[in-house]
Amino acid sequence: MKDILEILQERILVLDGAMGTMLQRYGFTEDDFRGERFKDWPQPLQGNNDLLSLTQPEAIATVHAKYLEAGADIIETNTFSATTIAMADYKMEELVYELNFESAKIAKRVADEYTAKNPNKPRFVVGSIGPTNKTASMSPDVNDPGYRAISFDELRIAYRQQVEALLDGGVDLLLVETIFDTLNAKAALFAIEEVKEERNIEVPIMVSGTITDASGRTLSGQNAEAFLISISHIPILSVGFNCALGASQLLPHLEVLSSRTDFAISAHPNAGLPNAFGEYDETPEQMALQIKEYLEKGLVNIVGGCCGTTPEHIKAMVELVKDYKPRKSVITA
Repeated sequence: MKDILEILQERILVLDGAMGTMLQRYGFTEDDFRGERFKDWPQPLQGNNDLLSLTQPEAIATVHAKYLEAGADIIETNTFSATTIAMADYKMEELVYELNFESAKIAKRVADEYTAKNPNKPRFVVGSIGPTNKTASMSPDVNDPGYRAISFDELRIAYRQQVEALLDGGVDLLLVETIFDTLNAKAALFAIEEVKEERNIEVPIMVSGTITDASGRTLSGQNAEAFLISISHIPILSVGFNCALGASQLLPHLEVLSSRTDFAISAHPNAGLPNAFGEYDETPEQMALQIKEYLEKGLVNIVGGCCGTTPEHIKAMVELVKDYKPRKSVITA
């Protein structure tokens, strides 16, 4: 089977869409989140989507299958918040290894089923590593600007636990995503490099930041070029942006990345900007039309969807990318 580096040079790859958007359709209750195993857990658990890999594994597998059926080449594990830092809200820190391991196994099993159906279109699983709910660069307290809720070392240790479990569960790649604070991302990348060195392995790494508003900067204040420079010392597969903005708003920032690096470029924007109810209204056709501009300008190697996107959005992208060549500057090692 060809590895992902080879395939990236031949065609544009498609990442899946939103896991949360799909899970909302199930209308899971507090009891559904708890399942039998956690029925007496002292904390409310509704909204802990990562936990569903343990309590509703078939729903997670079904969502993965729907994205693969739509034609996605890469699916993300259901582990966006599966660190001890984020799981502390639910007092579930001790479950972090199991959450990541089981999520990776579910995704890998479904991906392998689709690869077996069509070996000419191998499917890959990327371990989703979210930003956590704390920031190492800024104070959460306006009255104490020197205060930090988390340290680099605490982040490194937490990310390391997540990375080890994802790799043990069988992921093909790792994705440090929705980066609003580059210092958090550096801790994740440092942890990944530690694990790679200890295990004497290579694993492709995707890095995806998030531009938070019209200023064109991340929450920690970097523009696209500064963000790129900050993470370019690591041997990564791709760099890009996801979340916060719709496809059209992301375009100028992708142009900056594309003109300044040999890494592959990824983009998985939201389905437009949220409406007054926090919902996303952009149809698959509308989103594809905007993604088309990325392709016409030769900006990307990987496209997919974030908040509000569904298998229908991904299917529209799959149909679209067939007619375009990938961006030329792709790393070969």
